[in-house]
Amino acid sequence: MKMIVGLGNIGPQYDRTRHNVGFMVIDHVAEEYGVTFKRAKQEALIGSTLISGEKVLLVKPTTYMNDSGRAVRPLMDYYDIPLEDVMIVHDDMDLPIGKIRLRQKGSAGGHNGIKSIIAYLGTQAFKRVRVGIDHPTRMSVVDYVLGRFTATQTIGIRSGMDEAQAAIEKWVEGTKFDEVMNEFN
Repeated sequence: MKMIVGLGNIGPQYDRTRHNVGFMVIDHVAEEYGVTFKRAKQEALIGSTLISGEKVLLVKPTTYMNDSGRAVRPLMDYYDIPLEDVMIVHDDMDLPIGKIRLRQKGSAGGHNGIKSIIAYLGTQAFKRVRVGIDHPTRMSVVDYVLGRFTATQTIGIRSGMDEAQAAIEKWVEGTKFDEVMNEFN
């Protein structure tokens, strides 16, 4: 079983904001596979599907971004999912809109959701799909990440969601993560 976790903030005021691109990717995959979500006692919305015969849990923590680890660790424990079968999808201001980068480990790079996951897992060594949201030029970082995509940015982010989904599917199908990184980075 694989667990794909999209990071974001729960609630309509955060829907489709730049910081919620992790949720958007999870919703994109869910739509493709006809997945519906239910609230889990581990502080997350979860849905499951089969991709190439592999059971996959799609997860959206309901803890808010800055405390994402509080949902991720208990789900891993409850479903007995080893770290090597977990992938985190999140926004990244250091990448252009819609550009994706895959990593196997690394620091949080200032991302509070990733900081929380590192704290709860006790390691920086977990798979990530970073989706570019670009960096603000004329507004504060907080206002930018909690703002919605412009019409032009929406085109790029849709492309990024397609790429992220393709990378996720390739990994779930059994391609080694190094090879998926080489293909998509």
